[in-house]
Amino acid sequence: MSDKEVIDWMALSFVPGLGSKGIRQLIERFGSPSALFSACSDGAAEKLGIRTNILGNLSNPLSLQKNAKAQLKRIVAGGAEVICFSDDKYPQLLREITDPPPLLYVQGRTDLLSSLCVAMVGSRAATSYGKRSSFSLAQSLASAGVTVVSGLALGIDSEAHNGALSVQGATIGVLGCGLDVVYPKQNKKLYDQIRNHGLLVTEYPLGTRPDGFRFPARNRIIAGLSRGVVVVEAARKSGSLITAEMALDEGRDIFAVPGQIDSFKSGGAHWLLQQGAKLVQSADDILVELDCSSQERGDQRSTDAGFGGIDLGPDARKLLQNIDVYPGSRNELIASSGLGTAKVTELLLLLELEGLVEILPGDEIRRIV
Repeated sequence: MSDKEVIDWMALSFVPGLGSKGIRQLIERFGSPSALFSACSDGAAEKLGIRTNILGNLSNPLSLQKNAKAQLKRIVAGGAEVICFSDDKYPQLLREITDPPPLLYVQGRTDLLSSLCVAMVGSRAATSYGKRSSFSLAQSLASAGVTVVSGLALGIDSEAHNGALSVQGATIGVLGCGLDVVYPKQNKKLYDQIRNHGLLVTEYPLGTRPDGFRFPARNRIIAGLSRGVVVVEAARKSGSLITAEMALDEGRDIFAVPGQIDSFKSGGAHWLLQQGAKLVQSADDILVELDCSSQERGDQRSTDAGFGGIDLGPDARKLLQNIDVYPGSRNELIASSGLGTAKVTELLLLLELEGLVEILPGDEIRRIV
């Protein structure tokens, strides 16, 4: 698209009180921002019932266009770009949702917008179990060629992004603020990693602060970019469930990772499972459900997708399959696996070093992924 077209789209998005739904309705009537501005300046749009305060800005968009031109210059200078709804680069899945954003401000690998994406969401105040599950599952999905989408928040989001990046995989961070605003500040390093190796996406112009009301709107983009949404750990009433409900409304697949029954942070995922969400114990559960071909996933790597890209031998795999996320004794594990005391001790050390199991006080063992 030409700079003029992009500037007109940006100027239209700057009109106070219009919003994404209002923009979409006007574009459906007039075809383009340029045609809309011309019709309003000629007085032809007055009979369409456009509110007076909005019509005033549309009739004389010069100040908005000047602002848009200045901002576009800053965006390009910073290595970012603007993708408009009418642009061929605009992701098709996002285009299909009920309320697609008219603009995307992006920085990084824009090719990821056309890749197979799976969203991972959950609690900011995640438990250690939730964090480990998120990291490992994202690691496995990324190793299988899937782009992991999340919201760059603390907790589950951060672990999902980090898990994908740990295997040089693809990840998209969707922001509830401008590209030039790092939120939360603790994620500055992660923000830079995603900008350099993945993709940052927002519908908000530079300088937009991370006000609370923007995050539900951000969540529709997380859901809209993705073929499926995985809820790793979330309370019954949480933003993560809102994201899952948005995805369900758009016909996307919903997945949930089961948690501990005595933790209220498992309530949301368990409720989703009761409503028919697909249970996730490994990345394979997602890949099979989405029926993903290796071509669709992109550059697939030769890894064990169920164990975070780690190549386990048959005995270690067998032992891991006998270990639950809830602690059990070493003697029970020796009996259930049939591998013998010495072999189990050797393999447990390997699995602990690989970050797949945790040995607790009292010599109890639990699975991390």
